Amino acid sequence: MTAAAPLAPDLLATFQRRFPDVQVQEAYGLTEHSCITLTHGDLSRRHAKKNSVGFILPNLEVKFVDPDTGRSLPKNTPGEVCVRSQCVMQGYYKNREETERTIDDEGWLHTGDIGYIDDDGDVFIIDRIKELIKYKGFQVAPAEIEALLLSHPSVEDAAVFGLPDEEAGEVPAACVVMRAEAKETEQEIMKFVASNVASYKRVRVLHFIQSIPKSPSGKIMRRLLRDGLSEKKANDLTIKGENHLP
Repeated sequence: MTAAAPLAPDLLATFQRRFPDVQVQEAYGLTEHSCITLTHGDLSRRHAKKNSVGFILPNLEVKFVDPDTGRSLPKNTPGEVCVRSQCVMQGYYKNREETERTIDDEGWLHTGDIGYIDDDGDVFIIDRIKELIKYKGFQVAPAEIEALLLSHPSVEDAAVFGLPDEEAGEVPAACVVMRAEAKETEQEIMKFVASNVASYKRVRVLHFIQSIPKSPSGKIMRRLLRDGLSEKKANDLTIKGENHLP
């Protein structure tokens, strides 16, 4: 079973090729609520689609809302995941302000995650709201670009995040760990991304580094990378250079 962060499609495919008899299950939940979805909790149902986090568990109310307006969104439309049930926490200890930001007056817990539910009931998690890159009014999900980078045969690991920019607000930036035998340059990896995404999703700054800093649960510590690039510090990242796309 995997949790904590979305599982990259290419990583899942690689694992399943290597271990074809092992069934991978994804679960989605949070400390403030416990489990919300499970990929295969009911043997009478089909298995969830690849890269979904499964089906909503019984006795839970879940909706997807526009983060700016709070309006409920239809199926197949990304929005903030909100859940209401008896499992919702009472609140953050001695932090009423944060509790009121997280749980609204109707008892809905706002998870801070962007996702959607499809016509078959499969739930997909895209990214954290606070991680979305706002480039010239467009929103770019780092996890989407990370998955694309990881699909490149020479890329071993990758992290995508936003860097402040006077003109665009933020620009998509990436730190990439290349495989030992890789020959591609930073510019070539940027062109690979550019050829597979809309123009506003292009990576504008890219660096090769030795490793991606992660928390004990496996979550990418984007702030360390962002701060390291913003302040132009080495910070144990062994930055090799900076390239820009128009």
